[in-house]
Amino acid sequence: MNIQHFEKGFHYNDKELLVVARKVGKLATYCKRIKDESSLIRIDAENRKTEKKRDAMKVSVTITLPKKVLRAESRKPDAVEGIDRCVEKLTGQLKKYKELHQAKGRVQMMRKHKK
Repeated sequence: MNIQHFEKGFHYNDKELLVVARKVGKLATYCKRIKDESSLIRIDAENRKTEKKRDAMKVSVTITLPKKVLRAESRKPDAVEGIDRCVEKLTGQLKKYKELHQAKGRVQMMRKHKK
């Protein structure tokens, strides 16, 4: 699992980096393919000057898996809150991805055993 961080307009402190790594690492519990070296997790965080303070931080998390790209975006006042929301969104996507790919594997295995 390769994780890339890109910050624009702010910098994470050491504690925030550990929290971010822990939260993103939880996604690996939903899909084993995230742990592979071929997968990439990209975290883009941008501090924007907006009239609404609740939209000041734009965070997007992109997971590149073999033959699939999953993406979530969130606008929150804090980067860690934005990553929380992105992880929530990606959890559902990963569960669906896992179900679809496991079902294909089971069907293919059953066809092989019938022959």
